[in-house]
Amino acid sequence: MDLKNLGHKIKELRLRQKKTQQQIADECGISKSMLSKIENGQTASAVATLSKISEALHVSLSWLLDDKIEDSLVLQKRSQRKSQIGDVHMGYSYELLANRSQFSSIEPTIVHVTPKHRNLRTETYTHLQDEFIYILEGSIYLFYDGGNYYMEKGDSAYFKGEKPHLFVPVNDEEAQVLTCFISI
Repeated sequence: MDLKNLGHKIKELRLRQKKTQQQIADECGISKSMLSKIENGQTASAVATLSKISEALHVSLSWLLDDKIEDSLVLQKRSQRKSQIGDVHMGYSYELLANRSQFSSIEPTIVHVTPKHRNLRTETYTHLQDEFIYILEGSIYLFYDGGNYYMEKGDSAYFKGEKPHLFVPVNDEEAQVLTCFISI
């Protein structure tokens, strides 16, 4: 295990979450100086301590121990991107565009809105993240907090995900919506 890489991951994640070394150290029952040494790659740590750190930072221990170096650039060729995920009969499927959820408060996806004749979804969604959408192809009705808004290619919206919302197909053509989930 590369101690410098491990320390870098811990520090970057802690800073992204706007937590101090003292906060994480207190949560884990270790000293601030011990956490500093771990973050700087100066000392190895017991797996039990790393487990406590992973819990405090809300990540899995396996992710923390993974030796992959986190790059500041995530380039994802379309041919290498996972194909659509989800159940088209429930209204949508999606593609993850840049999987950096451990370090970023923004998660971009392309939502494929199921054509009207195959769409069975009528219940709205809610989630904790804000959402930005941009219509790439086709058109949808955005049901949002009791309102109904027609949107077509080139239109965009920004809204609170905690309010009930749903993308509804306008016709029998699939719509594609660039969606960015934003954790605040």
